Amino acid sequence: MEAGHSTADKTEFTECWKTTWRTPYIMRLALSAGIGGLLFGYDTGVISGALLYIREDFQQVDKKTWLQETIVSMAVAGAIVGAAVGGWMNDRFGRRMSILLADVVFFFGAIVMAIAPAPWVIILGRILVGLGVGMASMTSPLYISEASPARIRGALVSTNGLLITGGQFLSYLINLAFTHVKGTWRWMLGVAGLPALLQFILMIFLPESPRWLYRQNRKEEAREILSKIYPPREIELEIRALEESIEAEKADENAIGDNIFAKVKGAFSNPVVRRGLYAGITVQVAQQFVGINTVMYYSPTIVQFAGFASNKTAIALSLITSGLNAVGSIVSMGFVDRFGRRRLMILSMFGIISCLVILSAVFWQASIHSPNISGADSLHFEGNLTCPAYTTAVDSSSWNCMSCLKAECAFCADRASEYRPGACLVSSKDVGGVCRAEKRTWFVNGCPSKFGFLAVIFLGLYIIFYSPGMGTAPWIVNSEIYPLRYRGTCGGIAAVSNWCSNLIVSETFLTLTEALGSSGTFLLFAGFSLIGLIAIYFLVPETKGLQIEEVEKVLQEGYKPKFFRGKTKSVKGVRST
Repeated sequence: MEAGHSTADKTEFTECWKTTWRTPYIMRLALSAGIGGLLFGYDTGVISGALLYIREDFQQVDKKTWLQETIVSMAVAGAIVGAAVGGWMNDRFGRRMSILLADVVFFFGAIVMAIAPAPWVIILGRILVGLGVGMASMTSPLYISEASPARIRGALVSTNGLLITGGQFLSYLINLAFTHVKGTWRWMLGVAGLPALLQFILMIFLPESPRWLYRQNRKEEAREILSKIYPPREIELEIRALEESIEAEKADENAIGDNIFAKVKGAFSNPVVRRGLYAGITVQVAQQFVGINTVMYYSPTIVQFAGFASNKTAIALSLITSGLNAVGSIVSMGFVDRFGRRRLMILSMFGIISCLVILSAVFWQASIHSPNISGADSLHFEGNLTCPAYTTAVDSSSWNCMSCLKAECAFCADRASEYRPGACLVSSKDVGGVCRAEKRTWFVNGCPSKFGFLAVIFLGLYIIFYSPGMGTAPWIVNSEIYPLRYRGTCGGIAAVSNWCSNLIVSETFLTLTEALGSSGTFLLFAGFSLIGLIAIYFLVPETKGLQIEEVEKVLQEGYKPKFFRGKTKSVKGVRST
């Protein structure tokens, strides 16, 4: 997480293409390590489709919302531990060994999930893949950064970010491919082990990071690797720069202490670093509380909330959000240096809030206009198939599809039209089969709605606003806003805040939809986003184009937005919005 996501301008990408064309070894290093980003993205996306079929195979999962949330979020919990352990392992055993171990853990986690006989085994597998993802997300960007020529480092580290969103898109394609295969979710989750196995094989034949080797006094090995990366005339310059960087790092450790607790204490006791942490943590927490991972983890379920009953259709429509997220990560590279990090995040938040409010309205209208329940149609099926809550309700004549779903039953649509009154039946796989046998559509998560297409459109717009701004900029801000000697510690603190926020959101989403409805849940996220927008406006300075010393000066004076600033001398290069 120290490296996070990086960005590069057009010139750097042109230079990257030329350099890697002349020295393919560099791209081999970057792509091999970047598979860690692919694992990260695949794990994020695959569970969204797999969960639909896990619910069909295990009735207790279908009936218990908290169990669904646990299956999804335990990977995040594992990633928090993996990222924390990964930082220690990187320093103790090296970047290459950490990636290899992450692959082993991820591979076994994928196998455990694929053969799981019960939900608790799936949860165990999710924890294991989470550990692997956390370690890989911490280590892969770091390895790429340290094994890349400085002039193209940003462009090569950006491949990790692209592979994350590419992995998410790939997971939806894999989900769609296995919808009609026996074992569905087992294949979806088990296939994740293949890229981990591929990376393990590739990394066996690749060297350790030259920076780590030099730090361990294995200087000849480091020189040999650098000779494969740099032209002969640049090797001595790079070794000299490497030596100076490591000496400065050791001097900082002597001043601050190499104990993690001493570093954290030093960070919070320093006013400049503390203000940087306020900004860094703010953008990381805001990134999660706009609700992005509810969309990435539960996208097909949300599509079903909008009235698309078919699992295959829900997964296919979810490809839109995943594809737009991948495109947005590419678009951000062209805009983040042109418009600045702060401005892009603020514009992104305005768009996100607008989309969430509109989605809330769409789901509200869908719930109001859901089809009514037909008493005759419900009794058309055997008496023990009719929803017990419906048969005993004193106001059953006023029930509609949404009332039926809130009673934990399911809606069997009318054969002629989904929008006409239908039957409210017991929610089970067998009863669903009886409904489908009469060529009717079976609704469990959402109701038939003429507003459903609007929900998909605004989910897509939400991603378009999120990805280039709040999707990328928080990581860039965290790579620039801290003084060099505190960058690793503060970046780790901010990353953990991101993972913890992710865990809270993913663990509570379905519970919130049960308590507040889809409409109320999206409105709640709009409220969180508004708070995040205000916090970003008041706490986060623009870091575009500033040297480290200039960023420190901004934080030393205490950042204030332009509108609230008096007539004080501005720092050269600082732009406010």
